[in-house]
Formats: sequence, structure tokens, C-alpha cells
Amino acid sequence: MRHALKQAVSWHAGPPAWGPAVVALLGCALPLLLGLFTDHSGFLWAATGAFQAAQANALHRFGMLRMLMLTILGALSAGLGFWAAGHPLLSLALFAAFGLHLAWLQRFGSEAGKLGVGLAVCLALGQGQFGIGNLHNPYAVGMLFILGGLWVMLLAFGLRGAHGLRMWPRMPRLIGLFKVLRRHARRLPRQQWRVHALGCSLAFALAGLIIQLAALPRGYWLSLAVVATMQIEFRGSLVRALQSGLASLCAALLLIAFGHSLQSPPLMVATMLPLIFFSRAFQANNYGLFVMQNTLCFVLLSECLSHDWHLAQVRLFNSLLGAALAMSVALAMYGLRQQLSKRAPTESPPEHG
Repeated sequence: MRHALKQAVSWHAGPPAWGPAVVALLGCALPLLLGLFTDHSGFLWAATGAFQAAQANALHRFGMLRMLMLTILGALSAGLGFWAAGHPLLSLALFAAFGLHLAWLQRFGSEAGKLGVGLAVCLALGQGQFGIGNLHNPYAVGMLFILGGLWVMLLAFGLRGAHGLRMWPRMPRLIGLFKVLRRHARRLPRQQWRVHALGCSLAFALAGLIIQLAALPRGYWLSLAVVATMQIEFRGSLVRALQSGLASLCAALLLIAFGHSLQSPPLMVATMLPLIFFSRAFQANNYGLFVMQNTLCFVLLSECLSHDWHLAQVRLFNSLLGAALAMSVALAMYGLRQQLSKRAPTESPPEHG
């Protein structure tokens, strides 16, 4: 109870970020409106790239550098997911690598973990959007993603100029940054991180493989339900992992009910733009809440131009399967932790007195 109250109070740190919220709103509004008028799915990727880049605050010291990094790495992840979507074994290996990469970044703190979550989401969207819409080339997906990010960066330059800041800040001292990250990573026991990395790789790899073998449409409802539960801050707590899985399932059910009730791309866009604005203005500070907030916005952004919301059972089945997969892997990792903790005292060398 105390932990839940603490999360509710500290979900957002500092005053609302109105400037970055305006950048995110304008950055996503242009490609979404163009997508409404042209009915071309490529503008969804531009809107996704814009939203990914807008996660960084341009007014911070390294905000522009972070925007560029988020845009390039996000485009690479989305293109890889789209490219591997037709090959089950390739999807298995790629999703396992991204799961391991997410666990590795989570060692270095919440900010690095947020970067890993964004890249995993882009990979899942790239795989799930394969065969939907007008695009059939992963290079086109990556380029449109980059164009959306560059559009947001152009708006961010205007925001920095309005505040009298340098257009491009000085580069950071990477040696000092690496020392801080290494010091943060040493706080986590190696055995605990290895079990968490195994769980992330296994869950994400199985999600990518199941989507391919079962040929599930809109498969990112499954994979993103898995991503939302892969949090290292659970510290091996089975209860918190199961609570996260149930929370992601409940959020997916609310989104499905919302989209099914509207079934209109103009209304979805009109609802999505204020949501993007307030989501960026009150961006969650807590890592778990940020993952939930960011994942829900990515899903709605990818679905706001869809014309098949009457097929709610497809999305519901994917969400249920993703939650079941995440909880099954969480149970398996919990059992593995229990076995390792029992073996540790018995394998210690005897003391000689």
C-alpha cells in the first residue's frame, strides 16, 4: 500500500512540460492529418517517428542529441522488425536479441531502460505492421520514421530559439558518463540480472515466434503486452510481475473498447492529438508508469487510422495471449530464482575452524 501511494505521488516530477508537449502535438498532427486525407499508411510511420523523437525534452542540455539518437535507433528497430516479419527463425533471434538488449539497458538505470523500451516497441510495431497498408519495403519504413523525427527536431530548434538557447549543445564527456553508468550497474547482483535477462530474452523471443507461426494480424498487441511486464525493478517479486501483467491486460481491454466504440479514423485522430499533448506534458517519472503510458500511446497511434476496429476479437485474443505468455515466463523465472537461492547455501565451501 505504501509503495502504491508513493508511486501515485511521484508519477510526475516537476512542472508540466508545455513546450515539449506542443512540439509533440504539432509533430504528430501533420503526418496524421496527411494520413487522413491520403489514406496512406506511410504517414503512420512518420507520426510514430515524431512521437518517438518527442520523448526527449529539447530544452534539456542533451535533448537534441537524445532526439537524434531516438530517431536513428527507432528507425533501425522498426525497419528490422518489418524486414524480419516474414521469417520465423529470424524473428525469434531478433526478438531475443532485443529482449537481452532491454535487460542490459535496464541495468544502467531508468533512463537507459526507457530507451530500451522505446526500441523494443518500435521493433514490435515494425513486425506487427507487416502486410498492413501500402508499404512493403523496410527501407521505406525506416526513412519515413526518420522524416517524422526530423520534423520534430525542426520544431525543437524553434523551441530552443524561443528560449534563447544554443541550437546544438556541446557534446558530453563520454568517459564520465560511462563511469556513472558502470557504477549504477554494479549495484545490481549479477545473478539477479542474468535471470532477468534470460526472462526478457525468452518472453520476447516467444512473442515474436508465436506471431509468425500463428500468422496473427496486429501482432503488436501480443508483443507489447509482453514488453510492459519486463521490468527489472520488480526485483524478483512474482506478485508485482503478475500485477503488471494484469494491468497491461486491463489497459488493452479499455483501448479495445474505446476503439470499437468509435470506429472512425477522424474521431480517433481528434482524440489522439490531445492525448499526445497531455501525455507529453505530464510524462511519468516512474519507470513502470512510463512504460505503460508510452506503450498505450504507441498502440493508439498505430491504430488511429485503422478501419477494422469491428474486429475487436483479434486484438482481444492477442492481448490475452501476450498477458498469458508474460505471466508464464514470470512464473518460470520465479521458480528458477527459488532453485538458485536454495543451491547457493549448499554449494558454499565448508568453514574450517
